[in-house]
Amino acid sequence: MNLDETLYELCRAAVPAFADTAFVHLYDPLPVGDEVSAAPGVLRLHTTDRVSSQGPTTPAAAPDFRDAPGPERPVQAAEVVPPSTDGRLAKLLEDGRPVLGNTAGVASTAAELLGAANAPQAMPPGQRLIIAPLHGRHHALGSVVLLRGPGRPDFTDDDILVASQLATHTALAIDKAMLFAREASVADTLQRTMLPPSLPEPPGVQLASRYLPASRTAQVGGDWYDAIPLPGHRVALVIGDVMGHSMTSAAIMGQLRTTVQTLALLDLPPDEVLHHLDEQAGRLGTEHTATCLYAMYDPVLHRLLISNAGHLPPVLVHPDGRGEILRVPPGAPIGVGIGGFESTELHAPAGATLLLYTDGLVESRDSDVLTGVERLRARLHAAASGAVPPVLETLCDEALGTLGAGDRDDDIALLAARFEGILPETVAYWYMAPRPQTAGQARRLTRRTLHLWGLDSLVESTELLVSEVVANAVRFASRPITLRLLCTHVLRCEVGDDSPIVPRMRHARLSDEGGRGLFLVDQLALRWGATRVSTGKVVWFELPLPGDQVLG
Repeated sequence: MNLDETLYELCRAAVPAFADTAFVHLYDPLPVGDEVSAAPGVLRLHTTDRVSSQGPTTPAAAPDFRDAPGPERPVQAAEVVPPSTDGRLAKLLEDGRPVLGNTAGVASTAAELLGAANAPQAMPPGQRLIIAPLHGRHHALGSVVLLRGPGRPDFTDDDILVASQLATHTALAIDKAMLFAREASVADTLQRTMLPPSLPEPPGVQLASRYLPASRTAQVGGDWYDAIPLPGHRVALVIGDVMGHSMTSAAIMGQLRTTVQTLALLDLPPDEVLHHLDEQAGRLGTEHTATCLYAMYDPVLHRLLISNAGHLPPVLVHPDGRGEILRVPPGAPIGVGIGGFESTELHAPAGATLLLYTDGLVESRDSDVLTGVERLRARLHAAASGAVPPVLETLCDEALGTLGAGDRDDDIALLAARFEGILPETVAYWYMAPRPQTAGQARRLTRRTLHLWGLDSLVESTELLVSEVVANAVRFASRPITLRLLCTHVLRCEVGDDSPIVPRMRHARLSDEGGRGLFLVDQLALRWGATRVSTGKVVWFELPLPGDQVLG
């Protein structure tokens, strides 16, 4: 399954038992499978071996004999050979049968491979050279040149059969190695495409992640992580692992990750997200199971809500460096169909770091999972106990340091979140009855708050937009509506009501009395949107702060 190891075994079998020197040229690029290339590439010297060397060497490491005296100068091979499509060399490689050096018409071909076109004396005389094409299942892959020195007998017809067997087995192994490498590349690309290309940067939390594929298999796993911004500057933190290692596991992982993203945007509590995810997994087939941990962080309340479906417990590194394994009820894995998930609420102090991970990080042949989790906690505690807490990227590297030496049997996903929180003085929150006078009340509260925050330059535009959004909420709400202002890197306004009807922007006609509110929001706001939540919907918009002003 490895190209270099295959060529090493070829040279070890041929030198010195069969020949004194072996040169292996391969096409660059090498054809893979049954793909059809427009024209063959050049041949490059890939591997050499001599009786006098300590084993197979690469062309760059081969000894330099350019200054050796003429009679004792060993035969050299050309580093690059550009065979013409209709030339003798290309036809010989396509034919696939080994030939002796003194065969009619082979001398020029051998000279190309040995770089001896201008030095005929470098060619070994008689039957001391065999050119054995390397021909895979569908394509010519290159050639191996075998040479004997003057102290050994010439090659015979029986030796041609031996060379043919060596070349055939080597070519099939090269073919398999290239297919394996392509499948591994496709699998790895599939896996990484299904993972988030980048993490969001929500206010009040820092995020970092790692993903390491298994090193002992070309088949991908089902490990994934995600960070999903939610209304109110909250963020959902997700880690999961589909059982098994195959393309199917990766495909199931992609479907489950998409389902989690959809459920998260409905603003459901973590236990409800896992419940619906479990139902969706059942529709995909009972043979697929997965573990998943879903956490929701609120930077305003400094609270963490977690639900677990058979996954390993997260580790919380407190601001003082103390590492704690969070005892979250594990629940049954996704796909089992038992349900019964619970949500656990925890305090998330500013400066604390939450680490979510998959079992590849803590499980090995040398230790069980519980020992690995405890080792991870201790390592994080040691890394965070200094006078200055390490940056999040460094902490992730420290977490990966728990891996022992050697190949990994499982892939690893890691998601770290450092909680910073949002200062209470940068948040204003009100409940208001859905009455015609509510829009005016919202304008007064907004004006007073912006003046308190020193954002008088934003009063006029914010009042206008708040009035439009609140007036729209009053039309549909049957219960008190909410108004929340947050000042972080932007000024954000959120208006929530109990109606599931999400407003849509439309262009009002000249004769219409309304329908221009969201058009104003769209024109004046930096960004805006509407999100359905379990209690109704939230309409929000953001305005840039004057200059670089940020409260707190």
